[in-house]
Amino acid sequence: MADIRLAIVGLGKIARDQHLGAIDATDGVSLVAVASRNAGLDGVRCFTEIDELLASDVEVDAVSLCTPPQGRFAQARAALLAGKHVMLEKPPGATLAEVFALEQLASQQGVTLHATWHSREAAAVEPARQLLATRRIRSVHVEWKEDVRHWHPGQAWIWEPGGLGVFDPGINALSIVTRIMPEAFHLVSSELSFPQNRAAPIAADLAFETASGLPVTASFDWRQTGPQTWDIRIETEEGPIVLTHGGSRLFVDGTAQIVEEDREYRNLYRQFVELVAAGRSDTDFSPLVHVADAFMLGKRHAVDAFED
Repeated sequence: MADIRLAIVGLGKIARDQHLGAIDATDGVSLVAVASRNAGLDGVRCFTEIDELLASDVEVDAVSLCTPPQGRFAQARAALLAGKHVMLEKPPGATLAEVFALEQLASQQGVTLHATWHSREAAAVEPARQLLATRRIRSVHVEWKEDVRHWHPGQAWIWEPGGLGVFDPGINALSIVTRIMPEAFHLVSSELSFPQNRAAPIAADLAFETASGLPVTASFDWRQTGPQTWDIRIETEEGPIVLTHGGSRLFVDGTAQIVEEDREYRNLYRQFVELVAAGRSDTDFSPLVHVADAFMLGKRHAVDAFED
């Protein structure tokens, strides 16, 4: 099978930090074009808009959308209607209705839609899922706290409606928990802290319950400086299970089991190649459902203004 001829739409920080290297390291996919308003890349054809790319003579099989979620629906829809396979950076969209509409359109067009969750590809996630299937869970607590000025410098879109605010990293944690838990869970309360000058929250405290009544709690915060915290702690009858460093490290009963380098995006592109070859899509939107619920049930608290 020939390489998938891929175009990246949106050559920002995440595309440069993660996507370019992962594409280069993945067999079966080759970057042939970029569409970005403010950036270009040597060695490939460059455009400013996806419509310009799709109307050009560049032969493209698939599009990887790395743009902010606001406005991404129109880009994804254009690519799908043009018969292109589409890979969506997380979050897959700004609303639930639009991502389900894209899922339906991809099916109608007979092309692949891959809604990616890079944190699910961290080294400890799958081993933790397999282990939890054999244990009796008591409770789950997520602590996901980082410095927004370090990870999202000058990214004003992230504070606008649809940009998710602290749920941009928080949805990574939710993508892991929805993957590793052996039963579904739903939100019961949500406390959201909004800076006085921003339209998206800077912190969130969430309480969920599983179908059998087990507690799952999460604390997200974008105001942490110094060492960053990306931990998921699961108490079980048989002993504690802890995922740290965003899911790349696993501790079982206090003993380190897995410490591995970051291969998340390489795994995502390998999956994309496999999905296209098999004529399938991967559209699990459950993490975004939980974020939407957090806004629906969220009790709003005003906190100090945030200045980047």
